[in-house]
Amino acid sequence: MPKVGVVGTTSWGTTLGVIIARRGVDVSVWARTENEAAILEAERENRRFLPGVTFPDSLSVSASAQDSLSDADIVLLVVPSRTLRANVRRVRDALPSGAVVVSATKGLESDTGMRMSEVLADELPESMHHGICSLSGPNLSREIIRGKPASTVVACANPDAAEMAQHIINSNLFRVYTNTDIVGVEFGGALKNIIALAAGVCDGLSYGDNAKAAIITRGLAEIGRLATAAGANPLTLAGLAGMGDLIATCSSTLSRNHTFGRRLALGDSAQTIRASTENVAEGVDTLQGAIMVARRFGVEMPIAEAMHSVIFQGVPLEQVISELLERAPRPE
Repeated sequence: MPKVGVVGTTSWGTTLGVIIARRGVDVSVWARTENEAAILEAERENRRFLPGVTFPDSLSVSASAQDSLSDADIVLLVVPSRTLRANVRRVRDALPSGAVVVSATKGLESDTGMRMSEVLADELPESMHHGICSLSGPNLSREIIRGKPASTVVACANPDAAEMAQHIINSNLFRVYTNTDIVGVEFGGALKNIIALAAGVCDGLSYGDNAKAAIITRGLAEIGRLATAAGANPLTLAGLAGMGDLIATCSSTLSRNHTFGRRLALGDSAQTIRASTENVAEGVDTLQGAIMVARRFGVEMPIAEAMHSVIFQGVPLEQVISELLERAPRPE
């Protein structure tokens, strides 16, 4: 029987741990502190992020990285993009050299523009690079934890590693596909959060479905341009990790990024929203890295630039919307 280690007691990290453990797989979740681990073990649920969801018997929580991860066949890293590097540094000495290491974090590092698999490769020994994967798709955790069916993609340049992760994570309610285009899968998952911010603004201003459809479609074009410039297969962006994830995140009220954009439209400042939200809206953290990478490749991303100017430069929404609508018409 395989063993799974999970780094991160986030809502998505807990969800992945629970749904895998429900199938009888041995899952050990690493918590950052002894106190957090003790609370989660005593209560047998994550009341902070997933109240009412009971941990299966095969799921345990420990503050010891050695106890949680040292004999894991697969390790899932499910932490905010801004803390991924720091978390990897804390646990890397406990990771088995033969483990498949899967990032389930959708984002770009804000100060380098690196994808999460690139951060892992930067921090882990070369002997582990063959097993670095990325998990991404239309995966709203609050639907999945309730047993609603969903699909995702696990990507890795090494098909054997992707298939191992697929075998362990896949179930009849959570269908896992594989893909060798980790660049496309990661850019799709990271950049759709930025477009979801704009879709939330659109809904908050009651602009209607035509406008939101335009945001989603032109947003997909932005994602595709940047991903392709970075070496992705354009067809990847037509799949679950591209269009699929974009539709779910731009349409659902369960999306943190959509909610963030909607609150911006209703008058809340970015600082107020971030201070009042426990869960991370990854699109906000990804914006700076995305703009950096786009400029490096000479790729135009007007929607991302607009959201960046609103959130980080304080430009009024009305101004950036006018500037977007007044752009010179061009062929699609």
